[in-house]
Amino acid sequence: MESQSPKLKRLRCSVQNSDWGRRGEESQVAKLFALNSGSEADVEMPYAEFWMGTHGSGPSFLLPTGCDNGGSKTSRDVTLKAWISSNPDVLGDKVVAKWGCDLPFLFKVLSIAKALSIQAHPDKESARALHKAHPNVYKDANHKPEMALAITKFEAICGFISTEELKQVLCDVPEIVELVGSTEVEIFIRLGDQEEEKVKSHLQLIFTKLMSASADVVALAVSHIKSRLELESQARPLTDKEQLVLRLEKQYPADVGVISAFFFNYVRLDPGEALYLGPNEPHAYVSGECIECMATSDNVVRAGLTPKSRDIQTLCSMLTYKQGFPDILKGEPLNAYITRYIPPFDEFEVDRCVLPKGTSTVFSAVLGPSIFLVTNGTATINMGCMEQDVVAEGDVLFVPANVEIHVTSVTELQVYRAGVNSRFLKSCELENGTKSQI
Repeated sequence: MESQSPKLKRLRCSVQNSDWGRRGEESQVAKLFALNSGSEADVEMPYAEFWMGTHGSGPSFLLPTGCDNGGSKTSRDVTLKAWISSNPDVLGDKVVAKWGCDLPFLFKVLSIAKALSIQAHPDKESARALHKAHPNVYKDANHKPEMALAITKFEAICGFISTEELKQVLCDVPEIVELVGSTEVEIFIRLGDQEEEKVKSHLQLIFTKLMSASADVVALAVSHIKSRLELESQARPLTDKEQLVLRLEKQYPADVGVISAFFFNYVRLDPGEALYLGPNEPHAYVSGECIECMATSDNVVRAGLTPKSRDIQTLCSMLTYKQGFPDILKGEPLNAYITRYIPPFDEFEVDRCVLPKGTSTVFSAVLGPSIFLVTNGTATINMGCMEQDVVAEGDVLFVPANVEIHVTSVTELQVYRAGVNSRFLKSCELENGTKSQI
């Protein structure tokens, strides 16, 4: 059913078929894309990412709605970005003032069958430089902080382990010592906990030497790790990290990313938990399905676990080398049905709504735009007036700023909403209020 409201726009969204995606019926991305586009999923094709937003690498299009606000016909070829550019008021004043006539966030669903690349996303300054130097590789000049909200059990490696843990790794994994040199390892092990700058500097040195090792030397080291761990597994239980390394070796044999996993935190999320990553932080999603939200960018610097082009020196030079386990967000309940996940980035936040059959809730009006995705069930919605619409699994809706959405579930419903960070919008409101009093 097409919405007749000029406020609400239904979207036809894009899909990415990367090799690491889940295939056919096993993929939530495939299911959502098929429902959203009216097409049939190819059971042999990997469906990796479902994109909702304005980025040129995977644009969303307005679905035909008859007469638009101005009385002109809405074409299937009109992108959300083009429509927003012609109707910037839908973003709200605060968003336009900060980011111009575009959505500041990109909304996705990921279905992961095997690990993504060891990667990091550049900060704004680095993104501008990389885009200028290599526009065919780095497609835009924006940074890309991001958040992954688990739909299923979800695994990732991200950020460097603590100094204490890393010293233990360097003692337990002789293959790393062979690659980076015993002298460098011994210096790091002798460093004290208070020598933070030296620790960071030497961590960078060791990690860069590891990632820069020749392919032949790396292949031999990975082979030795595999043989050693398989032998040791007969005498003792392997650690979770060791088991992960063996899994990664099966997916990417002879890849330096297999060894680098020892340097990173191994994170496992339950459904409803979220992980956020700032610019210049190393990570790789390993398995599971998630809602992902980020600043509007597709800049990725890769260095391992991938057949794609790598930029090892750029990645190793840009990382923060921050150590310690990442924060896990469990969300802040807004009411009995809606939980909000707010990362420390202005561009985005995500709401998760689980609504039992026959119940109702309200998504309050906010000062910025939103994109809604229905991942399960059917519901009626209205914008606080007599107009009513029906939404179902696979539907994606753009909702302008300052529009309240009332939802009543017909069956059990699950909805995700991406929007501009409410703390940022609130701070703008408070700042304007202070100025008006002066």
